[in-house]
Amino acid sequence: MKEIKISPEFKTQTTKAVLSIILFVLTYLLMLALAIVLTVSCVYGGIMLMAFRPMFITIALGIGLASLGILVLFFLLKFIFKSHRVDLSHLIEIKKSDEPKLFDMIDEIVKDVGTNFPKKVYLSTDVNAAVFYDSSFWSMFFPIKKNLQIGLGLVNTVTQSELKAILSHEFGHFSQKTMKVGSYVYNVNQVIFNLLFENESYDNIMQKWARASGYFSIFVVIAIKIIEGIKLILRQMYGLVNKSYLALSREMEFHADEIAANVTGYEPLKYGLLRLSLADHSFRSVLSFYDGKIIENKKSENIYKDHLFVMNFLAKDNNIEIKNNLPKISEIELNRFNKSRLVIKDQWASHPSTEDRIAMLENTGLSNTNLNNEPANQLFLDIEKTQLDLTHKIFKDVIYSEECSVLTFEMFQSNFKEDFLKNTFSKIYNGYYDNKNPLFFDIYKIGPTTKDIEFENLFSESKVDEVYTALSLQNDIESIKQISDKTFDIKTFDYDGVKYSKKDCNELLSKLEKDLESLNEKIKTNDIEIFKYFISQEEKAYLNSSLENLYTNFFNYDKEFDVKYDVYIRLSNELHFVNYTTPFEQIRANFINVETLEESLKKGIFEILKSQDYHTEITKEMKSNFELYLSKKWQYFENEKYINNNLEMLFSAMNNYAFLLSRGYFLIKQKLLNYQAELIETTHNN
Repeated sequence: MKEIKISPEFKTQTTKAVLSIILFVLTYLLMLALAIVLTVSCVYGGIMLMAFRPMFITIALGIGLASLGILVLFFLLKFIFKSHRVDLSHLIEIKKSDEPKLFDMIDEIVKDVGTNFPKKVYLSTDVNAAVFYDSSFWSMFFPIKKNLQIGLGLVNTVTQSELKAILSHEFGHFSQKTMKVGSYVYNVNQVIFNLLFENESYDNIMQKWARASGYFSIFVVIAIKIIEGIKLILRQMYGLVNKSYLALSREMEFHADEIAANVTGYEPLKYGLLRLSLADHSFRSVLSFYDGKIIENKKSENIYKDHLFVMNFLAKDNNIEIKNNLPKISEIELNRFNKSRLVIKDQWASHPSTEDRIAMLENTGLSNTNLNNEPANQLFLDIEKTQLDLTHKIFKDVIYSEECSVLTFEMFQSNFKEDFLKNTFSKIYNGYYDNKNPLFFDIYKIGPTTKDIEFENLFSESKVDEVYTALSLQNDIESIKQISDKTFDIKTFDYDGVKYSKKDCNELLSKLEKDLESLNEKIKTNDIEIFKYFISQEEKAYLNSSLENLYTNFFNYDKEFDVKYDVYIRLSNELHFVNYTTPFEQIRANFINVETLEESLKKGIFEILKSQDYHTEITKEMKSNFELYLSKKWQYFENEKYINNNLEMLFSAMNNYAFLLSRGYFLIKQKLLNYQAELIETTHNN
């Protein structure tokens, strides 16, 4: 493969990353020197104190004083002994004798890219691929061989050329000398992260030392104060180094993409990237489906057959072309509902956007028409056995109440389709209601229609486009507000091709809010036209005026929803303290505040249990938990300890309450939309 020219932006970000590392090293060395001086002084002072008057108190104070410096120095050096080992329990190692075709492909990639063969190759369950290694402080100075991880979910949803392109990208990260800067920055980041956040063992040592003697605890408190000061400096350094690393990381992604394009042409990686989001969403949908089957003691026969079915099923449902038994997703389909005109350079993103990566890939002009579009699964000697092994790995730690049985592929297809239809709206709406609700209007002030309304116009592409433009505009407004109040630390941004700064935010917000108000009025007008149209269809079918009642019920639920859901939000906020160390008196005071909110929660739960609308949605476990929770007033803190069982019951009741409220919202909306769809069917058949 030809040597790929490093871009000016890559060189710039490499320089910034190196400078941030140098600044960190100088800062660290200064802190280390001061810590050594402190340690020597403390040890010397401790020895002198013990020598001055040898007795229990002076010996204890002398040892405590000496430990002060040692604790601070050890804090600054502890990362040297830390090894960041990757958890391999979810992986299956494979060798060339197991999968010769796959290893032949990896051999080709290694030669084409000009890098080393991985130390080991593993299969994971996921929809991804990665190169990883066990890292430590010393890995910055000594070469470490990398391991390759290939997700079977990825293999399941790409062609052989696409898999080759994706693996070429992964090896591309380590193919040229300039890429070692990224590895170096990564390891320094790990050092800072260890000092800031990986302190559990160190904190335990501090606590044990403090408990050994009241005299020692005095110096532990002083050490903690000094370490807090060190951490304050380190946080500033972490932000600086991390931003530099992430900016370099984005350039490394572009660089690795170009390496992959040199190996396979840009097309395989492009189509693989476009499909990746759907493939990952489909896999998570299958996992979510089986989460719901735990109560029925059911698991998958082969989760990867289920996965492929769901991906193609969702693609067909969205009118996406299926080619080579895989969805062929275009950039238009990827961004169909993204109408945002706001462009913010995300300094905390480790990867560029898919759109930016595809644009850069196409700019290489490295096209290749000689592609292998056979499924990547065919690279495996016995793919079904491998799929079954990984399926077993996914389900082996799931706890079932009874002996678990397998759900056949045929039953999965049937159940998944049934669940999907229960949770979607009719296709006649063209996605108009997928992310919006009917906007409120007074149905009794709407006069009879005086013109013919064409159904096709109500849910046309232009009307759907207005809905998603409004949603994107609302999101843009919220983002610009966060820039204005400095929640986002961003100096400039682009909107609709024009560059703005923080001081321009208020003027831009005023304009955008007027645009949104105008657009929402247009959408509301269309919603009223929809209502008029279906009222006329109801009259044509000589049916009772059910539509008015359905709209009234929906608007009433919509009005009450925020108030009822706010109980869950406020309770969650009030109970946040249980996740942190809190003084006992404060805990007791906090639970007094919780009691008042619990009255509202119990009232809401009682109404849900009484209502017929939720009966099909409340499981036996939910009902049992609700009834237990409502049975009496519960205590959550006693004898200076949390009563965990009672807290778990409270959180379950809260979460089930929130779920059912949201589910009820969906169902009442679905009931309205289904009735309208039935009207169309009735009037068309007559």
